[in-house]
This record gives sequence, structure tokens and C-alpha cells, in this order.
Amino acid sequence: MSRDLLLLLEPGFTDPNRPGERFICPDGAPIEGLLASDPALNARLDIHRLPFTRPRAAVVEALDAEHQGLPVLIFGDEQPAPADAQTLGDKRFVTDTRRILELLAQRHGFPKVH
Repeated sequence: MSRDLLLLLEPGFTDPNRPGERFICPDGAPIEGLLASDPALNARLDIHRLPFTRPRAAVVEALDAEHQGLPVLIFGDEQPAPADAQTLGDKRFVTDTRRILELLAQRHGFPKVH
């Protein structure tokens, strides 16, 4: 059985087109905040933080080269995927930050967004 997989850009990433600067992902930042709110719950799923530059091998391996946008929550088979999940072959996933936050609460016990 596989677990849910959350792929995020690593905080403080660099962009080769903007040397000397560091960045955060505006879509990933709320998810990072939720993960930090209860670090013990992070163990309930697989979380990988990836560099900014493409190709992002971990995303290509998990989905494909056409779906490298982050963040993405890819569903394992421990629980059914939600009905609104996108489908790619046998993979089910969501990319909307707000929906990822909701699903982390529903599936893994994180606090809900008020």
C-alpha cells in the first residue's frame, strides 16, 4: 500500500534567472505553515521538497513531464481519492492549495483552515 505523497518547492529556493536571490512558493507557503503547526502529523504521509529548476525528476517519476507544477498532493491507496481529484493514468492528484489544505486535514488530521 502506498501513502499520500506531497510534493513542494523547497523553501528558500533559487532561480538561475535571478542570481543572488532566494524565494518561497506563494502556493506552497500556506501548506508549509500547516505542516509546521503539528510536525508529528508529517509522518502520516510522504513529503518531498524539490528544487525550483526543471525537470523535476521526482515529479516526472510520480506523474509525468507535463505535470511539474507544484504543490501537488498525489493520493496513495491507503484511502480512496476524493471525487474531485485529477486523473493521470492510474494516479489521482490535486494541485489547488486550498484543496490540499482541506485534504491534509481530512485525511491526515491536520488542523482545518477556518
